[in-house]
Amino acid sequence: MIEGLLVMGGLGAVLGLGLAVASKVFYVYVDPKVEAVEELLPGANCGGCGFPGCSANAEAIVAGKSSPASCVAVSQEVIQQIAEIVGAKIELKEPEVAKPNCKYGVFDADRKYIYDGVRDCRAAIIINGGEKECPIGCLGLGTCVKACPFGALSIGPDRLPVVDTELCTGCGTCERVCPKQIIKLSSNSLAIVHEYTTDECTAPCQRACPAGIDIPGYIRAIREGNYAEALIIIKRTNPFPGVCGRICVHPCEYECRRNLVDEAVAINPLKRFVSDWEREKGVHIQVPRAPEREEKIAIIGGGVEGLTSAYLLNRLGYDTKVYEATSKLGGILWLGLPENRLPRDVIEWDINGILDAGVQVELNKALGRDVTIESIFKEGFSAIMIATGGWDMKMYMSNLLPNGFSPLPGVQLLLDIILRSKKGEDIKLGDSVLILEGGEASLQAAAVCKEKGVKNVYVIFRDSDLTATQKEGIEILNHTVLTKMSGIGDKLKEVEICEITEEGKEKEGSRRIIQVDTILIGAGRFPELIYVLKQDSEAEWETISPYAGPEAEQEIGIFRPGEVIADYKAAVEAIGAGRRMAASIHNFLRGLPVEAPKNMLKKYTQVLDVQEVKGVKPVPRKRMPKRKEDELWGDSFLEIELGYTEEEAREEAQRCLQCGLICYRKN
Repeated sequence: MIEGLLVMGGLGAVLGLGLAVASKVFYVYVDPKVEAVEELLPGANCGGCGFPGCSANAEAIVAGKSSPASCVAVSQEVIQQIAEIVGAKIELKEPEVAKPNCKYGVFDADRKYIYDGVRDCRAAIIINGGEKECPIGCLGLGTCVKACPFGALSIGPDRLPVVDTELCTGCGTCERVCPKQIIKLSSNSLAIVHEYTTDECTAPCQRACPAGIDIPGYIRAIREGNYAEALIIIKRTNPFPGVCGRICVHPCEYECRRNLVDEAVAINPLKRFVSDWEREKGVHIQVPRAPEREEKIAIIGGGVEGLTSAYLLNRLGYDTKVYEATSKLGGILWLGLPENRLPRDVIEWDINGILDAGVQVELNKALGRDVTIESIFKEGFSAIMIATGGWDMKMYMSNLLPNGFSPLPGVQLLLDIILRSKKGEDIKLGDSVLILEGGEASLQAAAVCKEKGVKNVYVIFRDSDLTATQKEGIEILNHTVLTKMSGIGDKLKEVEICEITEEGKEKEGSRRIIQVDTILIGAGRFPELIYVLKQDSEAEWETISPYAGPEAEQEIGIFRPGEVIADYKAAVEAIGAGRRMAASIHNFLRGLPVEAPKNMLKKYTQVLDVQEVKGVKPVPRKRMPKRKEDELWGDSFLEIELGYTEEEAREEAQRCLQCGLICYRKN
């Protein structure tokens, strides 16, 4: 008996010792922050955060790999508590919902492969690309529906996903499981900064629109009688629907697939219709604004481009202020077009819509005369956007700025320097000058610089192979571009340049910083630029360039071939440039790369297309009603075209095929 007790006691001691050692060896430390965060999470393990369960998400939040707001099933108060635990700053998130991007299901569009028994989109995509002829089209097997944690998705009768916006939380689960990415999260902000890419279903009209308007979207809204929604869709990329509805050169209509049947849908007149509807109501329809952001942005130039950027940045949540050198906003809209084509009250209505949204304006404020880059930064702005628009810079500087003083720190017009030199004027250029393009005039300007005592002159050409003799102190750099300027206050200090290949790509390791006091540019206008303060500095700044647009033939450099550097030929192109400026600033301030998507649709991008459309009955285009000639006699200010009635607009909207890449209904 005693021996048994001793054995049991010894065994217990051994086991206790073993457990004590095991607790040391196999002890798993649990971060108290992780425990605290996990206690606040609901424990539903719905997967809406993108992690396999609340425990995994809690660990990711503490590690900084997931946002404190990543759980879609908790309140704002809980999000704030989680943020306080991890020491993070919470920025209110704009609501997002899933949005399918496919027009025709497998029953309606041509099918390529049929695999009986396959019930998962991810499996079908592995087997030779799935079922549809279109490689981007929805397979309709409902994988997104099964994955949705909140029952917000269903498959409609056309075998395409249908989103219940009341139930959708924007968790992104459907986007993650869709192998073709035809269903993605969407919001007003995402639509503003969106660029069309090769991996989504786009219509020919969308691809042709310089402003990037979702044309099928707003026409569909008109068809359904939802005119306010149509205006919101338009204004996400173009805040001038009234102006553009009258003067746009409408390249979209030339590409309209309806041309293969009869004639193009009246895309531009339909835009005008909803703008006229808005004016008749007397209330500006606004794109809902994203939550307030702390950064303020200044825009130099109150023309079409500057006002577009100001409006869209305001809708993205930023406070924006426009500095306009003249006494009137709108720039070239007021010049060159007769009032019977573009009534002045239409211009005022569109501009007032931008101001009513909250954009601030200071008139008669010329950069370089009344305000400077330095003074604007001292007002607390986080970025300054240069959108001096279609005005010729020589005229701007002659009329508004004394003695040829430049509005941009250290930047002068090459021609201006040559002309002032011939007049014998005193010109101060500093010790080092960079001459940007300008052809043979660049060499003439280089000689002028040396005459004025400049020690170092750099002449750079993007495409040239100039082999002129390099004089002492003059360095000619072929196949080189200017990529960045840096300075302090109102002084330019240095620039970044780099070499490029014949294809316009950057040569690896070729970036170079040189000290420069003055830049002479050969173009007739200054480029669109964004000035930002360097990190932890109140006076040192640098420039960033907006990402290249669809027209650009090359992507690197401040001036890029293909992009317009003189007067815009159409307001809609200025609107497109303004939207890209807004997107570039937004990306920079949010810590995202300032670059276009790698697969962005460009001018010469080849996409799937059709050469004929079968089974579509020809329907004549609705002609825009016009004023009778006897009404116009003696009064040239009456608008010639009267616009559609509501009935005419909805009938015309029915002509839209709502097409995509190669999609249209077979029958």
